[in-house]
Amino acid sequence: MTNPGAIPPGRYAALSRDELAVAVPELLLIGQLIDRSGMAWCISAFGREEMARIAIEEWAASSPIYTRRMQRALGYAPEVPGTGDVPTIFKGLQLDIGAPPQFMDFRYTVHDRWHGEFHLDHCGALMDVEPMGDDYVRSMCHDIEDPTFDATAVATNPKAQVRPIHRPPRSPAGRHPHCAWTVIIDESHPDAQGIPLLADNERSRAATLDLAPIDPADDGLADYTGPLLSDLDFAAFSRSALARIADEVCLQMHLLNRAFTLAVAARADADGLLRIRRKQLVGIAGVAAERLARALDLPATPEGAARLLAVHPLLNPSAYVDASIDGATVTVRPSPAHEDGAWIALCGPGWTTALQAVVRALDPCLDTEVTGTDRDWRLAVVRRDEPAPEPDEVAVVRFSTGSGFVFEPRRSLPITPV
Repeated sequence: MTNPGAIPPGRYAALSRDELAVAVPELLLIGQLIDRSGMAWCISAFGREEMARIAIEEWAASSPIYTRRMQRALGYAPEVPGTGDVPTIFKGLQLDIGAPPQFMDFRYTVHDRWHGEFHLDHCGALMDVEPMGDDYVRSMCHDIEDPTFDATAVATNPKAQVRPIHRPPRSPAGRHPHCAWTVIIDESHPDAQGIPLLADNERSRAATLDLAPIDPADDGLADYTGPLLSDLDFAAFSRSALARIADEVCLQMHLLNRAFTLAVAARADADGLLRIRRKQLVGIAGVAAERLARALDLPATPEGAARLLAVHPLLNPSAYVDASIDGATVTVRPSPAHEDGAWIALCGPGWTTALQAVVRALDPCLDTEVTGTDRDWRLAVVRRDEPAPEPDEVAVVRFSTGSGFVFEPRRSLPITPV
């Protein structure tokens, strides 16, 4: 990586510390909901079994990259790569879009550095899938979880094994906790291996992107080098650290989306790939905008909609997506995200549906007028006389319990070995 000191703070740095403490868990949950959007269209196009294979490939080709990025950003990366311990793995899960706080309510037990357990007091993903029947539950909790937990091991210690104590389908019905797992690191274990798509994603601009460093002089925690905590109190982090975490979480989404694109591209022609990618983006764009607008109490005005775009994952981090906001106007320029074919590369004068879904989350009478070229364009937020209907793609994501999930205050306690 190049010198991070030369990189200016991103757009999240414009938020207050209190606003960022609210926004970060929202972003983690939004990342989880990407699959509620994308996989619905994969089931329709390819069937349940192929959908499960796509999910395995997208997570296994992205989570090792972004897990290491967060370790480095918050100072808890092992001194020697690949030698991390159980608390390091658990810290990573607390900052992973695959395990957003409370919605995926991981509870951790540490026996020693090399032995631990976790269970889920609440699994929002299970609540979404369970009504669809046991076949879908097995696809998620068996077929997808086993190789993607191995991918988590690839990121921290290839000798780690995450194995079930029990997991759904729940027997007896309503069993609680929803699942329980052991985590054991042992030199006798065979090394976990990354999948071929991981190497492709590691060459992306998102994987190697430099972001503004955390200011250690800022009030609050600048890292996560202390003990593993039962729940992260995001308000305890500094404004600078929270802005960096927010940027990293958005990169997690872009890396996941790029792996999703690679997996779908192996199964669809160009037109089919574009159709699925656009549907996925519209769905997550609308629900993400709704959650962020509510969390940050943004006004239902054209200027408020431009501010919403400024904090939306579609346009972040700023080092990845080159955009500027002036009043009710957003200007987008060529950027590393375009090189990766990220979400922003789908948008522009030729296709505005996802941008419309964002601004209409504030007010269905709001609309966008976009002029320019595919990679260099200007968006003006305008108001129409008649409200627009909600896109079907957004309605699909709304079936997830995550779309209306409400976070609650939690105490944050150090976890000591038992």
